[in-house]
Amino acid sequence: MNRTDRLYALVEDLRAIAPRYRSARELARRFEVSVRTIERDIAALQESGVPIYAEPGRRGGYAIDKEMSLPPLNFTPTEAVAIAIALSRAGDQPFGAQARSALRKVVAAMPGREGELARELARRVQLMTPAEPAEPAQPLGSAGVSRAIEEALLRRRVLKLEYADRHGVLTMRDVEPGVFLGGRGGFWYLVAWCRLRDDVRVFRLDRITSATVTAERCPDRPLERFVTDVPEVIIQGAILD
Repeated sequence: MNRTDRLYALVEDLRAIAPRYRSARELARRFEVSVRTIERDIAALQESGVPIYAEPGRRGGYAIDKEMSLPPLNFTPTEAVAIAIALSRAGDQPFGAQARSALRKVVAAMPGREGELARELARRVQLMTPAEPAEPAQPLGSAGVSRAIEEALLRRRVLKLEYADRHGVLTMRDVEPGVFLGGRGGFWYLVAWCRLRDDVRVFRLDRITSATVTAERCPDRPLERFVTDVPEVIIQGAILD
């Protein structure tokens, strides 16, 4: 890595962990140079106006003022996860690695709370990759249903659903959303704790006729309880980092 690339990478590395610190020794190991080289690089960045400051002591190191180094990006948590979902379909296509690198920069530059919400939402969006070629995407159903599920997952709120089973019989359900699951047969599903059945249930989106976000916060349940064993598919998360 030449010095110009290393200076840019140093800024990106410090921005990604801001407001935490990285010691000169840690940076030297990461970039395979000497501590003295890192110190000279940091001094050059500071002289050029990059807002890097040092904290002395055993737990200190270098940190960057993320808010001053980049203007706030107006990406919402749901937009960041939408990008991650799209990229997850790209696989090893040309420029795939560069696209994932760009997404990491977007998330690193988001305000702290927004970035945390995006990462939490991403954990709750899972994609099923069939062993055989993927089937065409199927209708999602009402756009309002998808938006309600996204909001409930993001805010961790209970949902009221009207759901039609395979025979068309409608039931009203209060559910605690766990995972948004997509890919199998081209359909998307909501995996949730159903209070009517007192167990985890899977709801196909095109069979949800209405969905309303309530003010009630979901109790904490381990995310693993919502990950179902589906034969001949690989469960893959929407990765932000």
